[in-house]
Amino acid sequence: MTGLDGGDRPAGNLLKGMGMKRTGKILGCLGLAAALAVALNAPVAWAQDGRGDVVYVPTPQIVVDEMLRMAKIGANDYLIDLGSGDGRIVITAAKKYGAHGFGVDLDTYLLKMANENAKKEGVTDRVHFVEQNLFETDLSKATVISSYLLPEMNQKLRPKLFTLKPGTRVVAHDYAMGEWDPDQEKTLIVPEKVVGDPGKSYTYLWIIPANAAGRWESQIPVAGKPVTYQFNFEQNFQLVHGTVRAGDRDVKLPQIRLVGEAIAFKLDLPVGGKPMPHQFNGKISGGAIDGSVTFNDGSGQRTVPWKAKQIQRGELKLGSAGTSGAAGAE
Repeated sequence: MTGLDGGDRPAGNLLKGMGMKRTGKILGCLGLAAALAVALNAPVAWAQDGRGDVVYVPTPQIVVDEMLRMAKIGANDYLIDLGSGDGRIVITAAKKYGAHGFGVDLDTYLLKMANENAKKEGVTDRVHFVEQNLFETDLSKATVISSYLLPEMNQKLRPKLFTLKPGTRVVAHDYAMGEWDPDQEKTLIVPEKVVGDPGKSYTYLWIIPANAAGRWESQIPVAGKPVTYQFNFEQNFQLVHGTVRAGDRDVKLPQIRLVGEAIAFKLDLPVGGKPMPHQFNGKISGGAIDGSVTFNDGSGQRTVPWKAKQIQRGELKLGSAGTSGAAGAE
């Protein structure tokens, strides 16, 4: 049994619910999967959680390298690979970038192979591989998560990912996360790939956002006087919309895309009786935003501190397949 990543490939029900309107040729039955496994001199592995059938096909190294580049992995990162196969993602991260981490899988043959590969590459001081169901794995230590899961498994995993610290990166091969749009995606030409969408691989990156949903309040000095600014944020995944009130008018926010804890937006606010362009830049940590705001109050362009306090917490919405909840600790 396997968690479908690193070197594992779903053979049945491949593109159902994939998102991003991807299409491809489907290997539709276990007999065909077994035949492909024989042709590739690889073992047949079964899916975690009893879902479908899986044939072990190593992820092309070009895809592994691109996933790690998209995650901007480095020596200070801790990678957890959900379904680690032969271990190549975790091992590459350790050998090439100095990262630490581990992989989980349910196939003892693949786990033995992964640990032997780690020993061969001289990275056993930084990585290891364990027999464990990915849905039961403690992910709290991760700064990067990698996966190669069927769409329905991705959606089942989604709420758990949103409990991780804001800024945690999630990279996946071929399958998206339903309504949760990626922050970045790439299409790779991979001639040796013969399953799924032959000759192509799709890589995706998501960055776990902070929870900005709710009501926030700031006191910002304008023309020498404190002005109260009220922010009402609604959030769906990493996308934020809502209103800002400065004085006696509400102004609709443009759609904001959070990047981890970072929030930035620009809009005109009617302060002092006339529209005034504002550029907000801040970092969300628990119930506070700490940053700066730049505007021109008639005495020239000024940048002053932007400190907002959350006075009413809102719900971070995770779409129809997930549940509402907070990303990260308050």
